[in-house]
Amino acid sequence: MTAAFDVPATVESLDTVQDRFAAWWDTLGIDDVRLRFALETAVAEIAANIVEHTLRTDQEAGRRYSVELAETEHAVTAVLRDNGRPADVDLSAVTMADVDAESGRGLALAIAALDRLEHRHEDGHNVWTLVCAR
Repeated sequence: MTAAFDVPATVESLDTVQDRFAAWWDTLGIDDVRLRFALETAVAEIAANIVEHTLRTDQEAGRRYSVELAETEHAVTAVLRDNGRPADVDLSAVTMADVDAESGRGLALAIAALDRLEHRHEDGHNVWTLVCAR
């Protein structure tokens, strides 16, 4: 089962992403709460990072991102693509922020929740691939 949608890179889009994720997940018939929480958390964190990066560094009108959700016998995945400026990300250097920090936990949470997180820049898009094995 797959689902795909496109949203503006705005704070308001984060609710849409979570609502669409929930609607997609409910069609799968998977009762694994851990699996749902892992992918849902990671999708929310990466979407929030896309929005934050766009608002902080880009601010060009019309920035958008897409979310593709897929389920197979072996994994549940999400691919998020945005048309913003290239994100300079070294996933191997990501650490959890200090407890007093107000931000900086998103990528660390996504990495902890997933079996695989990848980022690349291709064809003018940042592409995030999120995978939870079943």
